[in-house]
Amino acid sequence: MKIKLFFSISLCALFLSCTSKALETKNFILYTSDGNSFNIKTEIARTEKERSYGFMNRKKIPEGTGMLFIFEQDQVLNFWMKNTPAPLSIAYIDSNGKIRNIFDMQPYSLEGVKSTVSVRYALEVPQGWFAKNNIKAGDKIDLSPIKN
Repeated sequence: MKIKLFFSISLCALFLSCTSKALETKNFILYTSDGNSFNIKTEIARTEKERSYGFMNRKKIPEGTGMLFIFEQDQVLNFWMKNTPAPLSIAYIDSNGKIRNIFDMQPYSLEGVKSTVSVRYALEVPQGWFAKNNIKAGDKIDLSPIKN
């Protein structure tokens, strides 16, 4: 009995040590051309593994939250919704924080959603959040929380 208990506890500890850690979170401010600003709390996806997994398997993304994907260099980005049940909107953002594109993405879609220009960041939020807050291409996000 003691051996089984020890084995079970050891196996559990091994499993927990191998699971991915929670992503770092940061608060950002988005500024619209009409003078409004909006706070958004984001998870930060910096590594290839974090970026590849993204919001997969999450059924609901709370309003006012999102995930910021950070890339090492400017490039045309292409996202899809494999294994992602929550409908999302994505903003492609250049290295200066200017939103270049915003697109809606459909749950589980394998169709790529490509930026029209080279960008450094992608911000995913619950679908419709950008539209609801009148955030459009040309608006800005303050990137200072990740630049420090």
